[in-house]
Amino acid sequence: MNILYCGDKNIAYGVLLSALSLCKNNDKKLNIYILTATVGKHKAIDKQLEKTLEKVVKEYHSDSTVTLLDLSDMFNLYLPVSNMSTRFTPLCMLRLFADKVDGLPDKLLYLDADVMCRKDVSHLYETDIEDVEIIGVPDRYGKWFFGNILKHDYLNSGVLLLNMKNIRQSGLFEKCREMCRDKKMFMPDQSALNKLAKKRRLERIYNEQGRMKSDTVLKHFTTFFKFVPYFHAVTIKPWDEDKLHNELRIFEFDDIIITAKGVYDYE
Repeated sequence: MNILYCGDKNIAYGVLLSALSLCKNNDKKLNIYILTATVGKHKAIDKQLEKTLEKVVKEYHSDSTVTLLDLSDMFNLYLPVSNMSTRFTPLCMLRLFADKVDGLPDKLLYLDADVMCRKDVSHLYETDIEDVEIIGVPDRYGKWFFGNILKHDYLNSGVLLLNMKNIRQSGLFEKCREMCRDKKMFMPDQSALNKLAKKRRLERIYNEQGRMKSDTVLKHFTTFFKFVPYFHAVTIKPWDEDKLHNELRIFEFDDIIITAKGVYDYE
């Protein structure tokens, strides 16, 4: 399975946690690609993660690989200038450069660094996507505000199965990069993908943005809203160990957290 992560040094530990959760729950070879860059205050992930992660994933499957690609020069040439100061790091838009990277395979499972795997994802990965460019799960909140409220067709971009062959042929990512450069948006690359991509919906279990259920395959730790004692947004990530335990009462990833702490100094 070919897995794609993107981001700056701040999400390095999250990538490690997410990748370890994949290894724990899947017995297939994993080819993990990480796109990173330095732009302004955002610093690229260093080679330490690549070396550490590859050593760990090979313990699960000896043929697994990890490839870290620094796209700093490329990203700085095509800066999404209209969306550099949103609440989302501009480095999440690195996935829109995957079509310009030589050697990336024709099918990629893109995961945000705050996505944790609970079950085998091979059924998702083997989904037929010949007729589309991306498939994903509707966004928990965005589907009510940005998409068709009847179709619930506004996808969350934290888990996407990418048909890179079709994306290269259609120029989808290039169109999305241009849109992010020219038009200010609340969720830039996610909105561009939803507007321009030929897409299809996935089942909720592959991007669980709410409370985990027994059939949840991939848990995405997105921001959620609480109404008591007042309306406010709450963001708890897999690496926020105390909040994970005390507020979400989630303990099932503790063995992965312990492993990660033992192999990588992420401070």
